[in-house]
Amino acid sequence: MREITVLTHRRPEEIRGALDDLIGVAAEEGATLRFDPDETAKLGLEPGPSVLLDAEVKRDVELCVVLGGDGTILRALQLYADTDVPVFAINFGEIGFLATVEPQDLDAGVRRALNGDFELLHLPAIAIELASGPVLAINDVAVHRKVGERVAELSYSLDGEEAGSVRCDGLVVATPAGSTGYNLANGGPVMAWGVEGFVVSFIAPHSISARALVVAPRDLLCITNRSREPLDVAVDGRPAGEIPAGEMLEARFVKDQATLAQLPGTSFYRRLREKFGRLAS
Repeated sequence: MREITVLTHRRPEEIRGALDDLIGVAAEEGATLRFDPDETAKLGLEPGPSVLLDAEVKRDVELCVVLGGDGTILRALQLYADTDVPVFAINFGEIGFLATVEPQDLDAGVRRALNGDFELLHLPAIAIELASGPVLAINDVAVHRKVGERVAELSYSLDGEEAGSVRCDGLVVATPAGSTGYNLANGGPVMAWGVEGFVVSFIAPHSISARALVVAPRDLLCITNRSREPLDVAVDGRPAGEIPAGEMLEARFVKDQATLAQLPGTSFYRRLREKFGRLAS
């Protein structure tokens, strides 16, 4: 049986028509759409021949289809990290930089996806270790001061060498896929997909010499919290833990952790122009 996981964003009323179209295409193509208990409750779906409700999350499905923005797409990429399951995303977000299809092209795009007419982009991640255990960031890891607390004091080293010490609101460690997010807002460089390595940029640094830095993929980044208070850590935009005062966080670049499905001919540079050009218009 052909099985497809479906994940959606938090505004089900905005995707009702698209969801009906997706279910119809799946039925025609002989595929079963799997909705986990959270998706089932959120969407209020009725049972059908191509729909499996309250389904457990399976790690060996054919495809994961996302109706949502970059946050939902990142959730799907994390869910299927370190598997061969491609994530195929239809953009229902503000920017949807990771999406490959716009809503008006859903029918044709999903048909192509269900017929295997897509290319695979293998995305790296940033691996960190928190008190709760190991965590992978597909986009970025953000370290920032707690709301209402004083400016953070951070020191950082690369490949065993002290690189600097900065008073700032925090810093962002971003993969190439994540370089167009928080890192770009910090004035950090955009890294094209396929580049190996990651970028470190600072949030509101209290120094004109604190510049963003592109780091080689094999270099270990060590971030030490020199502040008197703990610092918050967010992974792909979601709270993940903290760095206690005086403690250190290590971050490593890890290759090929998630798989993004794209329609043939998709160009990173065209996507960059269209997504951010549209935002500025």
